[in-house]
Amino acid sequence: MKKAFTLVEVVIVVAILGIVAAIAVPQFQNHTQQARESAAKDNLRILRQAIERYAIEHNGVPPGYPNNDTSRSPNYLALRMQMINSGNYLSQMPENPFNNIDEIRLLDNGEIFPESPEQTDTHGWIYQPSTKTIRLNWEGTDSQTGQSYFDY
Repeated sequence: MKKAFTLVEVVIVVAILGIVAAIAVPQFQNHTQQARESAAKDNLRILRQAIERYAIEHNGVPPGYPNNDTSRSPNYLALRMQMINSGNYLSQMPENPFNNIDEIRLLDNGEIFPESPEQTDTHGWIYQPSTKTIRLNWEGTDSQTGQSYFDY
């Protein structure tokens, strides 16, 4: 006599596993979102501290200006060279955890900071050297506080 599970027993086990998965999966998704939000806040903190340190060590001139000349237009190459290649401020540019892009859109002198995120598949951050303002380039709101990601 062979011992085996009946079809009814197998269906019951599969149904129970489906119910458990339906309960557990949303919990994991929520934790993933919270992890991205925490990483975004931490990456912004790191970027802001590096920008401040650079400015303090360069007579108030924030990074992004070629040869630290504020009369010139800021550019991304100068920013990367100043922040990463010198090795004193960042070992690498932090990524936006929502789109995994580390590129920074630099706003020119006098350019008005946008009121909301821009095209989110090209830049992870938006930075205005003249005001030392850097923001996360992502739409949506924090799952805990309801604060806009752009306003972190």
